[in-house]
Amino acid sequence: MLQRIWAMVYKEFIQIRRDRRTLAMVLALPVIQLLIFGYAINTQVQHIRMVVNDQSKDADSRAFVDAFVNTTYFDLVEYLDSDRAVRESVDSGNAKVGLLIPPDFSANLRGGRQAQAQVLIDGSDPNTAQTALFVSSSIAQVRAADQVAAILSRITGQSGVQAAIDLRPVVLYNPNMESVDFMVPGLIGLILQFQGTILTAFSIVRERERGTLEQLIVTPIRAWELMLGKLLPYTLIAMSVVPIIVGVGVFWFKVEMAGSFWLLLALAFVFLLGTLGLGMLVSTVSRTQVQAMQGAQFILLPSFLLAGFFYPVESMPAFLQPLSYFIPLTYFLRIIRGIVLKGIGLEFLWPQVIPLMLYSLALFWISARRFQKRLE
Repeated sequence: MLQRIWAMVYKEFIQIRRDRRTLAMVLALPVIQLLIFGYAINTQVQHIRMVVNDQSKDADSRAFVDAFVNTTYFDLVEYLDSDRAVRESVDSGNAKVGLLIPPDFSANLRGGRQAQAQVLIDGSDPNTAQTALFVSSSIAQVRAADQVAAILSRITGQSGVQAAIDLRPVVLYNPNMESVDFMVPGLIGLILQFQGTILTAFSIVRERERGTLEQLIVTPIRAWELMLGKLLPYTLIAMSVVPIIVGVGVFWFKVEMAGSFWLLLALAFVFLLGTLGLGMLVSTVSRTQVQAMQGAQFILLPSFLLAGFFYPVESMPAFLQPLSYFIPLTYFLRIIRGIVLKGIGLEFLWPQVIPLMLYSLALFWISARRFQKRLE
């Protein structure tokens, strides 16, 4: 048995060695993908272009505008002289937010009356619009609280007024709430799945197109031995990529590794067995490399959307949530983010590790069974 498996492994390594361009891409492409996606994908919305029509033109209105700019969420593009010009700037896409300050803004504020201002937000991009709405509402509430405190100080003669609630939030694991610290570990899992699935999706198909599958059929090798012999070389190649892309995340993007690298490496091996088995399953049901590519894309795209890469599974519609638990990436994303960001170990990760191991074994078994049926 071991001799047959080793012969298959040796044969696969010979094919991989001969295809040096593909091998070079396999080793270099994950790093390139991580660099590009690490910079390109950013869920933290900042530098929203803003135009202002300030009809009050005094210290209070300027301080109000400065409060927007100082958050770094807004970039002041220009001052305009009419509300219509502000609306046209938002309509044209020159700005995403327009701030309208009426002439009596300062008078109402200093007189203890409600000072009104209007914010026009471009809602065509919901993510940007929600950020702009939340930040602008927070600024207004803070300014209102400061004004009330100033009025009470004048009335009572005290230098300050104590707040009723002293809320002191503490952000754990990612105190600066940097988007890159959340995205890069997820990208590592996504790239490993992409590499693992694509690497093996063409293996059986390539044998069939080259006419060597019939030669393998007449040999004494069993179906599961053939699958394991094909799987092991790609597993070793994919595992060699893991330290490289983790190193890029740690040393290039400055993502701190809070947990055990060796635990991450061991669980990445389990995850890769599942993704490679998934690619092998695609390979067994495809007759051409075009079909294999289409099948791999059919699997990878839902994984990208449903595994919780961008948004938590709990925020998805209820009828879609059960589908995410049939995707191995769902579990590995929680594992890698738990290890890298939180520094937790198996005592907290076992609810994710056990399903991931079961899926990896199930995918390999199904692939072997499927290939056995094809032989028959």
